[in-house]
Amino acid sequence: MRKLITFITASITGMAAVVVLLFSISIAALLFSKGHAVISWEFLSTISSEAGASGGILWQIVGSLILIATAAAVALPIAVSLALLHSFFLPADSRSQRFLGFTLQIFNAVPSIIFGILGLLVFTHYLEWGKSWLAGGILLGIMIVPTIAIMVAHRISVIRPALLESAFGLGLNKGQIVRSVVIPQCSPALISGLLLGLARAAGETAPILFVATIFSGATLPHGIKEQPVLALPYHIFILAQDSFDDSSRANLWGAALVLVAIVSFFGLLSIPIRQKLRDAADHA
Repeated sequence: MRKLITFITASITGMAAVVVLLFSISIAALLFSKGHAVISWEFLSTISSEAGASGGILWQIVGSLILIATAAAVALPIAVSLALLHSFFLPADSRSQRFLGFTLQIFNAVPSIIFGILGLLVFTHYLEWGKSWLAGGILLGIMIVPTIAIMVAHRISVIRPALLESAFGLGLNKGQIVRSVVIPQCSPALISGLLLGLARAAGETAPILFVATIFSGATLPHGIKEQPVLALPYHIFILAQDSFDDSSRANLWGAALVLVAIVSFFGLLSIPIRQKLRDAADHA
């Protein structure tokens, strides 16, 4: 009976993996077939014109990178602090630790549109920033905090007790142990969580739709208030809604292919970096 259950579980898991793989390949093939013709250095290095029907996506790429970089700067210290609190400073299996873990899991499941609405209330109406790149970066950063924190917290929880006991035996305090033992040991999970979180943030439309982006007219921001940026997800969203001629559709598919390439880059980059850091931590 146990062998039968194991076989059925393995079969279902394998079938699910095959379905996901085929679905992903199909999407990639569709995007490439419809978008590769427009991809060129000119498309990547020129600005859009005629409501996106012609020109390129230079400022959309730059704006997306600004939002991603801001999100990373916001999310990293918060996520690491929460992970350390959960798995190092709070007593193991205590009520406070369980509550924090449960909160992170719930927070990770909040729909992105909710972040957009909250950002509209806080940044646009209360702080009167208008549409601002900083507001968009902060929202995206907060949104990916649980992804990073959960991965780092899990890695901290499986650090070999002998390492921590040796550090305490040498007379190190908790702050010194965090710097010399915990952070190096959890760096693979930290980098992986950050890159996966940024991959998610790069493709989000709802949070930046309300507080950070416009369709055209923005370049590099020069302040905080009323300093929007262009971004690939919002650009694709508008083209998909309002553009019907052949050139607009070509630019739509080209922009979508570039966005998927950026998201895939972050996801794939996490694999070798995680493995390299893990090997370094294991030999430390």
